[in-house]
Amino acid sequence: MSFLIDSSIMVTSQVLFFGFGWLFFMRQLFKDYEVRQYVVQVIFSVTFAFSCTMFELIIFEILGVLNSSSRYFHWKLNLCVILLILVFMVPFYIGYFVVSNIRLLHRQKLLFACLLWLTFMYFFWKLGDPFPILSPKHGILSIEQLISRVGVIGVTLMALLSGFGAVNCPYTYMSYFLRNVTDADILALERRLLQTMDMIVSKKKRIAVAHRTMFQRGEVHNKPTGFWGMIKSVTTSVAGSENLSLIQQEVDALEELSRQLFLETADLHATKERIEYSKTFQGKYFNVLGYFFSIYCVWKIFMATINIVFDRVGKTDPVTRGIEITVNYLGIQFDVKFWSQHISFILVGIIIVTSIRGLLITLTKFFYAISSSKSSNVIVLLLAQIMGMYFVSSVLLIRMSMPLEYRTIITEVLGELQFNFYHRWFDVIFLVSALSSILFLYLAHKQAPEKHMAL
Repeated sequence: MSFLIDSSIMVTSQVLFFGFGWLFFMRQLFKDYEVRQYVVQVIFSVTFAFSCTMFELIIFEILGVLNSSSRYFHWKLNLCVILLILVFMVPFYIGYFVVSNIRLLHRQKLLFACLLWLTFMYFFWKLGDPFPILSPKHGILSIEQLISRVGVIGVTLMALLSGFGAVNCPYTYMSYFLRNVTDADILALERRLLQTMDMIVSKKKRIAVAHRTMFQRGEVHNKPTGFWGMIKSVTTSVAGSENLSLIQQEVDALEELSRQLFLETADLHATKERIEYSKTFQGKYFNVLGYFFSIYCVWKIFMATINIVFDRVGKTDPVTRGIEITVNYLGIQFDVKFWSQHISFILVGIIIVTSIRGLLITLTKFFYAISSSKSSNVIVLLLAQIMGMYFVSSVLLIRMSMPLEYRTIITEVLGELQFNFYHRWFDVIFLVSALSSILFLYLAHKQAPEKHMAL
């Protein structure tokens, strides 16, 4: 009876997560597009539901909600379903919709979709060869074989996003990095933009007048043809006629300049708004938060370097370790086990909420940046693939943030994976991503004033 009650709780929560994923799909991703393939919407919502259910089970592990056997069963069920979606269903439909957009392959799109899926499976399987991610005892069709490879891709994505976010967040929040922009700078650039637009209009009028003059003279209809006609048109010119090709080149150059001036003007307006916002109370709060994240970024890069150099992976979760150090330093009586449980619950909850929120925001921006009416289905399926792998990998890494007694079922369900490898791999990719982001943002920040001066 208790198993039925536990299962009803899990099913109810999955239905709620599915509904939220459905609403997010309709209200955010596809609000500007017509939904033509409901299978895409269903796959995205199911992936979101089972991904969130894994996080829910982590919280249930800490709080002791549901029976241990029920949690183990639903862990196994969720992992099997999410792996089935990520390895078999989503890649096949991505190939199917890619082939559907190619007219030449319409008649055999199912065959070519299967070929693309087999190609994906080959590279997906070969992905595990260079990495020490499995114990040799596992069979070729075991869950560990799939989740280990999904974990490598997902941990790589997590580390790339975390490295960039750790650097970009303080760069975005701190007023220190804002360049000084005045109203005079904006007015001067807008004046240049208007002058450029006037020059474009003037030259296009000259081209139109020249075309009308040629039409009136009959040069358009009586244009010489053949080889000798081409030679004659090159060697002869009508007195007073405009050199249209040269003027058109000038127009093209001016239009490119106007685009750059417009983008620079918009950037100056955005910077001016950020300067005004930084003077408000909320802006000052985010400025302080930016300094905090700067310290965190430096500390994270330092710790990642230490972990890589000394091949170090923590055996104790950071909360318990931090409480033990504090208690030993202060010499006070403190129930480490009791408080580590509650603080770990809060910490894991914050990690889960911020991970889901941050990933959804990133996916939305990415979708609007590259999607079109034809590619939208493929892009959504790619986002579902990334989301599922991201969340599966989050479970692998969050496991280390949990006290030892709460990792038991998760470790049993995930199997005998080389968990230490994933943490070292995360540190390596995080360090590369963070240092690359620092270099990129430094060059972008340095070139912005130079670009403004050049314009």
